[in-house]
Amino acid sequence: MLFGHISQSSPFPLPTELVRGLTFLRTTNFQILPTGRVDIDGDKLYARIIDLTTQPKEQNFPEVHRRYLDIHFLVSGEETMGYAPDSGENTIAESLLEERDIIFYRPMENESLLVMQPGNYAIFFPQDVHRPACIYRQEQEIRKVVVKIAMTEINASG
Repeated sequence: MLFGHISQSSPFPLPTELVRGLTFLRTTNFQILPTGRVDIDGDKLYARIIDLTTQPKEQNFPEVHRRYLDIHFLVSGEETMGYAPDSGENTIAESLLEERDIIFYRPMENESLLVMQPGNYAIFFPQDVHRPACIYRQEQEIRKVVVKIAMTEINASG
């Protein structure tokens, strides 16, 4: 997992597709775009613009993906995100791996919390369990963008 603010450059070289994803986030005005999918490079690299209401942590299942990594970027509002390395010991609540590349877990072990403010991003790899859209100070509407990058492209770009 990597955490940062979009206004700062990376302190170390990143794979090409990650740079493309972050550049998309830096150069796009998400205030004027509608919700939904934005294709950047087909199924290899795309984004979802999402408007939602934060919920109590207990109401959001932790999740993990195997074929894609996620860059969660907060456009507006505040949220808390849970994070933990996938221990392999978490209880599966629902597996939609084939259909949607997602496994939902019951509460995860050793969860740390990230506070997301506008401009923050968190990059979650397949071994990173994450619990997005949790209440920080109070329930609120947020706008976020989730960039999905196929792991085959990360592995191919170095």
